[in-house]
Amino acid sequence: MDLSVDNCRAYLAARGVPQADRLEVRELGGGVSNRVLLVEGNGARFVLKQSLGRLRVEDDWRADRSRIFREISILREAARFLPAGAVPEVLWADEAAYLFAMAAAEPGAESWKAQLLAGSIDPAVAVTVGVLLGLSIRQSWESAEFEARYGDQTAFDQLRIDPYYRAVARRRPEVRECVEELIAESAGRRVSLVHGDWSPKNFLVGPAGPAGAGSPARVTAIDFEVVHYGDPTFDAAFCINHFLLKCFHRPGDAPALLDLARVFYTWVEGLLPPPALGFFEAATTRHLGCLLLARIDGKSPAEYITGGAVKEAVRRTAVRIIQERPGRLETCYAWVQENADPFR
Repeated sequence: MDLSVDNCRAYLAARGVPQADRLEVRELGGGVSNRVLLVEGNGARFVLKQSLGRLRVEDDWRADRSRIFREISILREAARFLPAGAVPEVLWADEAAYLFAMAAAEPGAESWKAQLLAGSIDPAVAVTVGVLLGLSIRQSWESAEFEARYGDQTAFDQLRIDPYYRAVARRRPEVRECVEELIAESAGRRVSLVHGDWSPKNFLVGPAGPAGAGSPARVTAIDFEVVHYGDPTFDAAFCINHFLLKCFHRPGDAPALLDLARVFYTWVEGLLPPPALGFFEAATTRHLGCLLLARIDGKSPAEYITGGAVKEAVRRTAVRIIQERPGRLETCYAWVQENADPFR
């Protein structure tokens, strides 16, 4: 059963949901790998998420739909070790249909990606996102229990390594050897939980607290379908990569976006277990170069990076990071700042 706005009410009625025909249903942005519907009415407000077998991109990109079961499991786990409200509550699951229902974010919440693309840059959100990643790494560090439960990296390979890293290695021969080395190195680093899509699009930012109360907006992490036990530097790089891409898209915001990257990484690093400090930053920079290039030449290009000159500026920066392997993030930031506006 392929869920849609048209058949959702009938599906819910078959499950015994009262007055399902009176519910309002609309599709949300589920990315390329899921269908996500918001259901409202009769005092209820929840989200249905169904994994897709063939992803909605130009290339032929397929993935095992059973990844949704692992997402259900980790959401329930994460609710126990992350702050209240940091992940959505799972309401029920339908394994036969590869879907589940979860509590919806509060009305007025919007994706962090949308805010950044609109030029709204709030360091407080970066603090929260950094803290959540740092806590996830710390709470699962060298855990035999988590490794046994989430050690299978099939979905991560299908949805990240192959369409991002191997695609780049095939299409950009000048970096093939470096990328293949990184794939092998990262695969051997199994130390904590990895979200696999720690991206601004996967953080919902709720409305700010009451005026004068000083309460920050709530930030909720979503989309755990690629979760696995492995190399957490991938998550740090994945998030920073989005800040860097937006520097090329909005070069006038580049200084503020780079500061956002610094804030995010500072809070991640501050929560890392001591053994991670010896490798974390250098490994993050290696992933960063590959991820930058993958969003131009991989199977899932960034939709807002358009125009030949801008794409070439990203490529030039990414290839330099991949080939020169800087050990410090500040070096990467300097190179992005140099190239962010190809028209100046």
